[in-house]
Amino acid sequence: MRKYPLYLSVTTLSVSVLIMPTIEEAIHQPNFKDNFSKSIINLLYTASYLQQRQLQLFKPYDLTAPQFNILRILRGQYPDTATVNLLIERMLDKSSNASRIIDRLESKSLVSRKQCKDDRRAVDVLISELGLQLLEKIDVSMDEWEHSLKNLSDAESIQLNELLDKLRG
Repeated sequence: MRKYPLYLSVTTLSVSVLIMPTIEEAIHQPNFKDNFSKSIINLLYTASYLQQRQLQLFKPYDLTAPQFNILRILRGQYPDTATVNLLIERMLDKSSNASRIIDRLESKSLVSRKQCKDDRRAVDVLISELGLQLLEKIDVSMDEWEHSLKNLSDAESIQLNELLDKLRG
């Protein structure tokens, strides 16, 4: 029985290949109720795999995935501010506590917040210059990370996106 994941290195070509196990091998389950159930389990397993890899990516920057997500949303809004409700609406993980995440980002001087002029009950959040600089650094690591995962052709990526949209639909 072989161990997974298996790294092969060809020194003459300076190429490293990561051979990932099938879902059956990864979770030691040879049979599934049906192909749809197998797909759901495979999707959940893959999501967990990607989250763990992403956690390693953000660790040197002292960020969590939800913090990174909020910073990216704010960079997209920049130079405009965003309300907490807008951030919640756009977050990937809707169960995250946006207010607490903003507190942490503010304590790191990555964002600032102030009371909204138009609605005193709302709070405007703005990414700081330090936050923008941090995202620039992370962009380089993120590009490398995404490149390391790129095992799909462009056509396969389009198909995967269509299938995932269909699954949620």
